[in-house]
Amino acid sequence: MNRNCSGSALLLVLALAACSTDDVVSPLKVAAGPKFALSSTSGVGNYIILMKGSGIASGFADRVASLGGTVTWAHADAGFATVSGLSDAAAAKLSATSGVGQVQRDVDISLNTPVPPTEADVSEIGDPTANSQANPATGLRYVWQWNMRLIQADVAWAAGKLGSPSVTVAILDSGIDYDAPDLTGLVDLSRSVSFMDDYVLATDEAATNPPKLSDNAVTTRFFPTRNAISDYNGHGTNVATQVSSKAFALAGVTSRTTLIGVKVLGSNGSGSLGTVLSGVIWAADHGANVANVSLGGGFPKSGNGQFVGMINKVFNYAKQKGMLIVVSAGNSGIDLQHNGNQYSSYCDAPHVVCVSSVGPASALLDQDEPAYYTNFGKNSVDIAAPGGNADAAHGFPPSARPWGADIASWVWSYCSKTRIGSWTIPTPTVPPAPPAIPTPNLTVCVAGNRLSGYIGTSQAAPHVAGLAALLVAEYGPGQPQTIKHLIEQSGDQIDAAFGRSRINVKNALGL
Repeated sequence: MNRNCSGSALLLVLALAACSTDDVVSPLKVAAGPKFALSSTSGVGNYIILMKGSGIASGFADRVASLGGTVTWAHADAGFATVSGLSDAAAAKLSATSGVGQVQRDVDISLNTPVPPTEADVSEIGDPTANSQANPATGLRYVWQWNMRLIQADVAWAAGKLGSPSVTVAILDSGIDYDAPDLTGLVDLSRSVSFMDDYVLATDEAATNPPKLSDNAVTTRFFPTRNAISDYNGHGTNVATQVSSKAFALAGVTSRTTLIGVKVLGSNGSGSLGTVLSGVIWAADHGANVANVSLGGGFPKSGNGQFVGMINKVFNYAKQKGMLIVVSAGNSGIDLQHNGNQYSSYCDAPHVVCVSSVGPASALLDQDEPAYYTNFGKNSVDIAAPGGNADAAHGFPPSARPWGADIASWVWSYCSKTRIGSWTIPTPTVPPAPPAIPTPNLTVCVAGNRLSGYIGTSQAAPHVAGLAALLVAEYGPGQPQTIKHLIEQSGDQIDAAFGRSRINVKNALGL
């Protein structure tokens, strides 16, 4: 996921030219991702608030209301809040309130995958109530999973290292198709949450009249029996499956780890920095031992110290709660080590594990080949993991894969049954007629018999989160830095520009 920002509050300048180092050939450069954008261009917007110290300032909600806004999220221990509906002038007045520290206009973010996902029909593979949870290597499409074999997850499964239900990984993403055949029973809905009360336009998306519905509004109006984390995009389901899966069709690194969904991106893959930070706090407070944040990007450090301070404070809070945060390095082919004044979200945040991507390109040969799109940088990226690849140098020619001739080494999962493919936008009505309501149109994945393949550092990160969950099961909770060290020191050696190693599950568990 890549982000840029425009406007006086935050001008993002992502340098897309990959700066090669002396000991590495940089990955091929790819097009720029979506840009950071201010949370509203209509004169009012959303703001992120840090208090002075911990606690929420006395009378804070009343003060926000008096200025025309609404508190949408507040957390006393972290001294953090989000507010909607304020003008810039009102925000300036709020910043002068006793006990209020930093007040910063929120910014919108959007997913940017290197290649659009693909699909495969698996209607013929049998009874979806069956599973291979005790032996994930017997999953009916496990032969497609070059990624799990590369990191020797199968050796761990054979030794009975399947993860523990007492260990929880939070998936901060677009939600989870929690009753898909590979995920049913693994997602704790009682601790899951959706922060998507607003429909956030993607950077390259045109507004419609009437506007499209937020994820929470879609659930309430069209899917009232579904949990609010139902995945209307598909990205979060793919990410979640790499961490933990019952392995009916496809294995995860673990098969018994508990997942919680923390929805911080909407159906179009867009959200905001405020939803991400709120999601990190939620996960830390609701028993997550590990959080997977497959989101990235960056912004200039100079002039944006408030953003850096906000991110650091929230991530420090998570560490104090004993939660390890795994983040994706990003998909822009950038050398993070020589990226000048740029802050890399969230690889530059404290205490995280930053993950680059490897995978086979034109043939299933060198599976540790750095992905053509991955960000890299010695001392900036911590670890590498399988995220998929393609032969960008030759125009993505098809080559032999276990699933047939194809352009890429995909990382597979079930396609979310509730993925929205398009919207029907009605003609706006004129008052006093009831307002027109856009209707979401689901894809063919609604039948529950299709797989989705993705590539990206978004897919690499959850392999690391799954390994972290196995190590927490072995060594106990509340040791995020110890778990990080074990992951880094136990992997297979690769070019140091892409991490200290590429994860190896067998080695990490001492098998």
